[in-house]
Amino acid sequence: MRARFFVPFRQATPYANALMVFILTTLFYLLGAMMRLVEDLSLFWPLNAVMAGIFARYVFLQRWHYYLISFLAMLAYDAITTSWGVASLMINFSNMVFIITMAQLIGLERKRINSAPEPVNALTLFSYCLLAALLCAFCGALGSVGINGQGFGALLADWFGEQFSTGVLILPCILTMSWPRKPLRFTLREAMPVLGVGVSIGASVVIGGAGSLAFPLPALIWCAVRYSLPLTCLITLLTGGLEIILVANQMINIFVATPEAMPHMFSTRLGIATMAICPVIVSVSVGAIKRLMRQLSLRADFDFLTRVYSRSGLYEALKHEENRFADRHITVMLLDIDFFKSVNDSHGHECGDQVLTSFAQKVQQVLGSHGLIARMGGEEFVVVATTADPTDGKRLAETLRTAVERHPFSWRQQTLHLTVSIGISSGNTEASQLIAMFNELLAVADENLYRSKKRGRNCTSDGALAERPQTRLSS
Repeated sequence: MRARFFVPFRQATPYANALMVFILTTLFYLLGAMMRLVEDLSLFWPLNAVMAGIFARYVFLQRWHYYLISFLAMLAYDAITTSWGVASLMINFSNMVFIITMAQLIGLERKRINSAPEPVNALTLFSYCLLAALLCAFCGALGSVGINGQGFGALLADWFGEQFSTGVLILPCILTMSWPRKPLRFTLREAMPVLGVGVSIGASVVIGGAGSLAFPLPALIWCAVRYSLPLTCLITLLTGGLEIILVANQMINIFVATPEAMPHMFSTRLGIATMAICPVIVSVSVGAIKRLMRQLSLRADFDFLTRVYSRSGLYEALKHEENRFADRHITVMLLDIDFFKSVNDSHGHECGDQVLTSFAQKVQQVLGSHGLIARMGGEEFVVVATTADPTDGKRLAETLRTAVERHPFSWRQQTLHLTVSIGISSGNTEASQLIAMFNELLAVADENLYRSKKRGRNCTSDGALAERPQTRLSS
């Protein structure tokens, strides 16, 4: 039974959506307000980034009434907990400026890019956060003047740093958040990148200095190489948030002498070296990906035209599905479309391509779960099927031949009737000799295909491997 996961917003439930927007706004406003009770944590405000991510992720929420509900939730909380009065209107308006700006910009980016490996390109998201933070900071600084005695310039810097840092940390996590497709494996090897992050944060606490904030970068890049995008974003968010908390509580001291009385240049050099190694790690990772892509290209497991296995892809499939065919009786068939050249000559190569595709689909449909089909080249295909005995293999081959003969192939309001010649061979396989056995059966099937053509085509010729001189297959 398929598991049902909780979905916070549904397009068909507007009242439930409105309630959820109000609850989430109040919840994250409370979280930010509780952190603001500690003076050193006054620069951490998750509400705007979280709500911007929610509105961007659920496009149907981008309506004025949902935005208004979020704004009213902020005003209601301030009315109960603060004495800001009219200033609350401007301060919370600045919050909405960030939320609406980010939601709209991300929506425009998605319309511009129909398909992308991630919701929004990281560099684009970075620039969007920069713009939204500037607009929000300008409005927020205007509304905050006179509340705590700070001037406009200092407030502008505080608001901008707050909005920009939380946006860059939180938004990627919100936009990519998803349920894992497979259970997480908690092996030591899989946990090594996270342990590396923990060790680097510990080093930041021990060494201190401004450069220590960069210590987790290599481990975070390691996480990016090993883990999925959502998990990497979550780890990055937790790391950045933890560093903010540690700095705020002076556990990472970036301003004065380090806990071990180390000179600032020591920390600075370590920080620069840490950042310099990151491009090297990325370069190595990219090189590994390129090598993998070249291997995949060389394998070409599937035929581009017909979408069935290629010759090399069939061998890979036999290796991976060894248990399916090993120690079983198998039948190998070589199929050749009769007079295919005349199809190309009479109707063009585009028609020929369509015929090849339709032929492969028809054979695959009839074959079903009995075996695999691959295109060997041109109009020649091979089928590997598990059968009870040679008679069963001959019966399956005749079924395929008859299905092709009776199937009308359509091309531009024309109906083409095709036939196929088949050569088959069968034998019992062993687990350690599957590929070698397949090659020998393929050679026999090739000879029998030649016999089918000599007999006038549109027929099946068989020959059991036992009828040939027996040769011992080496492992």
